[in-house]
Amino acid sequence: MSPWYIYIVECKDGTLYSGITTDVTRRIAEHNDSPKGARYTRARRPVALVYKRKCASRSDASMKEYALKQLSREEKIKLIKKKKLSRA
Repeated sequence: MSPWYIYIVECKDGTLYSGITTDVTRRIAEHNDSPKGARYTRARRPVALVYKRKCASRSDASMKEYALKQLSREEKIKLIKKKKLSRA
């Protein structure tokens, strides 16, 4: 069983888009190069992955995505920066 992830991409216009998937690499490619990309990102290509987080299940990923979408842009940016700092 594949793990689920929540992710945030930054679009060409600087906006942020979040989603869930079992394959982040494939999903980013779809956002950039395929009609399977979200309508929002198709109009704002290219997108770049700025955040991802592994989740326990699809249900867990969906709940975390909902919570993520409730955050303000500033809160999302803080989350992205915090994740980058923890990798350093």
